[in-house]
Amino acid sequence: MTLPIRSARPEDRAAIEALVHAAYSPYVARNGLLPGPMRDDYGQLIGEGRVHVAEADGAIAGLLVLLPQDDALLLDNVAVDPARHGTGIGRALLLFAEESARAAGYGAIRLYTQEIMVENVALYSRIGYRETHRAEEKGLKRIYMLKTLTA
Repeated sequence: MTLPIRSARPEDRAAIEALVHAAYSPYVARNGLLPGPMRDDYGQLIGEGRVHVAEADGAIAGLLVLLPQDDALLLDNVAVDPARHGTGIGRALLLFAEESARAAGYGAIRLYTQEIMVENVALYSRIGYRETHRAEEKGLKRIYMLKTLTA
């Protein structure tokens, strides 16, 4: 799927926060805690140029947050409007993240997800991520994964 992915602008903040809420709310019922992306300060992240959005039909349909680290690019958040699941937006965002990592000179991309998000672990494993370790942070049990990028 080819769709425009661009850097988020300050005026996108409300739409981004609404999308994050819609995407992550189902997980609150699973463990009673707000997932990390629901705790983030999107005004700050947008201001730092870390948020990218995918647009479809004139609306923000998905987003990702990319954070540079010493040895890999961290895919801190990827979310798709639940009404658009299965349309390829998530895949396009993940490919954009990998392309961004390569363009920045990284040989790997890292992410983490909560243990309760078993569907995410299965997806990431299918597309080449491998588990590196598990840790509990901010009350959340997380699985860390890494994908080595080819040139």
